[in-house]
Amino acid sequence: MGMGIHRSSAAGCPASVPRVARIAELLDRGRTFSFEFFPPKTDYAQLTLGRTIAELEHLAPSFVSVTYGAGGSTRARTHAVVEWVRKETPITPMAHLTCSAHSRSEITEILEKYAAVGVDNILALGGDPAVGAESLPPSEYPHAIDLVEHAASFGCFSIGVAAHPEVHPRSPNRATDRRHLADKLRVADFAITQFFFDADHYFSLVDELEALGVSKPIIPGIMPVTNRAQVRRMAELSGAEFPAWLAERIGESVDEAEVSRIGIEVATELCAELLEGGAPGLHFFTMNRSGATREIYSRLGLPVA
Repeated sequence: MGMGIHRSSAAGCPASVPRVARIAELLDRGRTFSFEFFPPKTDYAQLTLGRTIAELEHLAPSFVSVTYGAGGSTRARTHAVVEWVRKETPITPMAHLTCSAHSRSEITEILEKYAAVGVDNILALGGDPAVGAESLPPSEYPHAIDLVEHAASFGCFSIGVAAHPEVHPRSPNRATDRRHLADKLRVADFAITQFFFDADHYFSLVDELEALGVSKPIIPGIMPVTNRAQVRRMAELSGAEFPAWLAERIGESVDEAEVSRIGIEVATELCAELLEGGAPGLHFFTMNRSGATREIYSRLGLPVA
């Protein structure tokens, strides 16, 4: 991945720090293929994550993202993983950042630390309420767009936002959801979607945003079904539908290996349809494991290093 010197005069973005590729620039050059990880909570999990990143490195990912716990609960661990990827690997990292339970001064400090180590990519999210949120200070950001605008004021970050093809579970209706997303994308550079299982959901989202005058890249998020109960639970939380046809295709099998095989097959078909339809890339939710992503890459014949 190419590196250059970003010469921004914005506060917190030192011109002398070598910069990694900005995701907006990568998308301008062509399709991106990226992976998402979450910060490990134990030493064993840290080893697992390190091994997963090593196993995926030969796929030459455009970038990787690192999630952020509700209310900043994984703040230090997220920063540690992002900085490690930045310094110890050739991969471009993107840090997740949420509004939940954060003050503007805290966010400024976090953004300044990322800028100081040359991390130029941020995914700005509203975030879910933390467990015990009633004991935490309220966020100084009424909506995710307020966080997006704050990050944009630095002048050196490429900023992504979240998109929900099947509508955010807290949105009052589809039209409001799309207007809010369009407003965020007028400031941000790109969006990454929550996972979904039907390509029509993604293409409808893109069409609806274009009707609102927004044509920024929308990267589809891919979650292979490798564990039926886990994906069902995540679908309920995210507002994504676990479609009847997929449940029927998996059937009553209790063999997790068979569930994984079918899930990878379905995800590969979805990826192929999305790419054929013009999607600007794919973003894989890896759950800190590499097997399913590597298999999908192989089936799609995607380029590797």
